[in-house]
Amino acid sequence: MIVKRDGRRQEFDPRKLRDKIRIALTKRAVSEEEVDRIVTNVESELLSLGTVEVPSTTVGETVLRELKKLDEVAYIRFASVYRQFADVDDLRRELDTLADSITKRQGTEPDQT
Repeated sequence: MIVKRDGRRQEFDPRKLRDKIRIALTKRAVSEEEVDRIVTNVESELLSLGTVEVPSTTVGETVLRELKKLDEVAYIRFASVYRQFADVDDLRRELDTLADSITKRQGTEPDQT
């Protein structure tokens, strides 16, 4: 069961998750196999927790981790809905965080010019 932010509980539905991921990946060059891999990874991670109920925040953060590795644009799209960006400043902060993680992953320092 997934526990929503408002306390409602609903059964985990991989099809619903797949649909949400596809929306984030609209017009991105990502295969259905990759979408299926993300759904499988998320589902496996949730099952590995060994609990009957999982907060929706755990699902969202797991999806974000997967999308961050796969496609940065889809990551930002998903994050904007999941994290409920209130304004452009929220978006800018998330973009800065993403840019920092990409820089660290590439092992380079950001350009300070």
